Amino acid sequence: MYDKVHWPDGYGPNVSAIYALNDIDVSVPPQVVWDLLIDAENWSSYFPPEDQVEIFGGEPKLLQGSMFSRVTVGFPMSLQVTEFEPTWRLSWRTVVDGHPDSTAYHGWVITATATGCHVLTEETQQGPFFLEELGRKNPGGLYRYHQDWVERLARAAEEHTRNTRTH
Repeated sequence: MYDKVHWPDGYGPNVSAIYALNDIDVSVPPQVVWDLLIDAENWSSYFPPEDQVEIFGGEPKLLQGSMFSRVTVGFPMSLQVTEFEPTWRLSWRTVVDGHPDSTAYHGWVITATATGCHVLTEETQQGPFFLEELGRKNPGGLYRYHQDWVERLARAAEEHTRNTRTH
């Protein structure tokens, strides 16, 4: 049994209009996946759609409380890290810029396994922006986007591990 995201009040899948869960087994230690996830400004090195990420406050990587921005599928968003347990849990709350009534909660949980780790990501979304853009215009879009992200994350982590072993 794998751990799941810790949902803050008002963000659980049971009270959210849009929800996606994606997961994958990766044959690397949790630290390798963790290092890729907290290096948000370089997500595009393995996941090109995330090419407009900026961490505020001068930190090079995400930390507990980090504020950052990203442009996802053309829409600017403001985010804050709300859960940060190294090599295990990373979560953030999102507000769509210009749509303060449209928010999301996205969490990652990395669980060590006998062969590496299991990576799980879950996200819930609320508000009219998300209902229109993902609920009506692009049903299933959140799931597909995250599936692509976890698969590319897994490949990047495994490639990093292979390259580290050969050098």
